[in-house]
Amino acid sequence: MKLWGGRFSAGPAELFERFSGSLHFDQRLFEADVVGSRAWAAALERVGIYSQTERQQVQAAFDEMLAESQSPEYFAGADDEDVHTFVIRKLGEKSEDLAARIHTGRSRNEQVATDFRLWMKGEIRANQSRLVDLMQALVDFAKREPTALLPGYTHLRRAQGVLWSHYCLAYFEMFARDYDRLADAYRRTDVLPYGAGALAGSGFPHDREAIAKDLGFASISANSLDVVSDRDFALDFLYAASTTMLHISRLAEDWILYTSEEFGFLEPGDEVTTGSSLMPQKRNPDALELVRGKSGRVIGHLQALMIVIKGLPLAYNRDLQEDKEGVFDAADQLAGCLEIIRLCVQTTKVNAAAMEKAADDSWTCATALAEFLARNGVAFHRAHQIVGTLVLQSTKEGRKPADWTLEQLREIAPEFDAEAAKLLSARRALENHTTPGATAPATVARSLAAAESRLEAMRRAR
Repeated sequence: MKLWGGRFSAGPAELFERFSGSLHFDQRLFEADVVGSRAWAAALERVGIYSQTERQQVQAAFDEMLAESQSPEYFAGADDEDVHTFVIRKLGEKSEDLAARIHTGRSRNEQVATDFRLWMKGEIRANQSRLVDLMQALVDFAKREPTALLPGYTHLRRAQGVLWSHYCLAYFEMFARDYDRLADAYRRTDVLPYGAGALAGSGFPHDREAIAKDLGFASISANSLDVVSDRDFALDFLYAASTTMLHISRLAEDWILYTSEEFGFLEPGDEVTTGSSLMPQKRNPDALELVRGKSGRVIGHLQALMIVIKGLPLAYNRDLQEDKEGVFDAADQLAGCLEIIRLCVQTTKVNAAAMEKAADDSWTCATALAEFLARNGVAFHRAHQIVGTLVLQSTKEGRKPADWTLEQLREIAPEFDAEAAKLLSARRALENHTTPGATAPATVARSLAAAESRLEAMRRAR
């Protein structure tokens, strides 16, 4: 069946029907369409199109359809134009007269926008839950290794020592911002299009606030032209998803390096690694590589939808059918990657000895040493030069920080004293960083407690 027709003396070509049909992908909006249509039936009762009994019959039919749709064969053989015509056809199989009136005063433009927003609200909330689970896994990992010391990097060169728990909390913060971005996307998605008509509003005196309440929307749209042609709420989701994927990809890149023989800082679990078809010794970080690769796919969907929208005149244009497949895939990839990266976090082990040795052997204590001299009256420029000279001589002689005695340090510069010599340990240098958000053990302990409180607040908010 079609929702249009009388204007045409002939139907569309079969080739065009195949080209323009969308049921093969938009059928995943089935539940949203049925839920939205149930609310529309209530709206039609309020304006006298359905009686109370008829509205109850329609809603009972929709309930049956939701139950029937659990069968994997429900869509088998369907050749409807889209999910909206499929739903009305299925309703007609139960009551032809009631189905003939369900679309009264309703445009597919507002129907599509409503369905899409309903579906997206559920996906956003589900991915926020996955983010909370991932952040909890990072907090748990930080607590499992409270004393492990990692050489922090800039330019992929060892820079300063940080606690492993501090490192975990860095990604916690990234994912917490991603959670907030999804919350912003949810807020802008949580707007009801129903009542906007095709573009000019409805010819029936609908109580749009009542429809919004029935469907759980926080507000109604302010402009009918805008809401039927707007897809920036989908862009908001795709941006939030893309940024989350960037952060997942960064973590994956770190751990691909850290689990390599060259670093040896982490050991990935068998649950997220594979072997080689030829080389028996290999343990490949395939899960991490896959999530790193999928980030490009999600980012691509953001770019694609931006290009679709950039030149569209008001109001609705059929180009907007291209909004869904990219968003559907991005939501699927985001969900899968969040779950896999959580599993990686839960199953990876730390080689604390290798981490700390790398930090101790590579002058990650140098900044703390220079700052100590500066706190004791040495001009920082002079302190920087003193420590730089020490590092240069150590490099020439193949010496590590622990190889220096106090007497030898004083040969480099008389400003060195016994307290300065203690800072030749990466672990001792940690105590130099006590500002809020820094890596001193007591500071990290407070940050970790705050992170757990924030997670609890996120759970309560939903």
